[in-house]
Amino acid sequence: MLLVDSHSHIFAEDFDYDREVVLDRAAQAGVKYHVLPNIDSTSVPRLLETADRYSQCFPLMGLHPTSVNRNFSKELEVVGSYLSIRKFWGIGEIGIDLYWDKTFVEEQKVAFRHQVQLAKKLGLPVAIHARNSFQEIFSILDEEADSTLSGVFHSFTGTLEDYRHILDYQTFMVGIGGVVTFKNGGVDRVLPHINIEKIVLETDSPYLSPAPARGKRNESFNLTFIAQRVAGILEMPVHEVASLTSANAIKLFNLPINNEES
Repeated sequence: MLLVDSHSHIFAEDFDYDREVVLDRAAQAGVKYHVLPNIDSTSVPRLLETADRYSQCFPLMGLHPTSVNRNFSKELEVVGSYLSIRKFWGIGEIGIDLYWDKTFVEEQKVAFRHQVQLAKKLGLPVAIHARNSFQEIFSILDEEADSTLSGVFHSFTGTLEDYRHILDYQTFMVGIGGVVTFKNGGVDRVLPHINIEKIVLETDSPYLSPAPARGKRNESFNLTFIAQRVAGILEMPVHEVASLTSANAIKLFNLPINNEES
């Protein structure tokens, strides 16, 4: 069984003392590949060091919405600079976050639109962070989305109506993570209506640990719990969920992976 963790921050400081052990533990469980979204300029050195050291890790480049502040234009310059000098597999993690702080909401919108346009120009998919902000993101994507733009709504926690809106973009997927295992997460009620061809699996490690690992640092091994829960809800064999969602991630990010591995 092959699984792709389509959203992991394995480069974070949380893994400095056991990163290789964590990657090996994941690989033993079938989670052999990892997509790594950036946060901001301060995380780039760790991101690139991890990606250069571990060939199973594929970096994205972008500015996370919670890192947007008055100086966000300088951060966007950093994003553009790195995209011009080396290979990245997508633009992310980008989006709008209205949960933590609304001080720079207008700046977040500008930064999000800029990075969406950059993705279109470069032909790269986007990894979208949408927390309490689906309508704000939709208002921008309704104007920007076209056949040149693809991506994923990472850690999807929206309603069925939100999912149907995402379907209108045709080339977007939804990332299903640990929240699907939460008793009151709500994702389990929407998931039966989501086409498996539109799903990628993710951990968002070290955050959002699924049951039975809640309260602990999340890691890619836990993707197996997420896959099992998705399989149970969709009434599909877990190996089939693994195969299909991995193929979706490979296609979305154009990863050089043979999905026939086991």
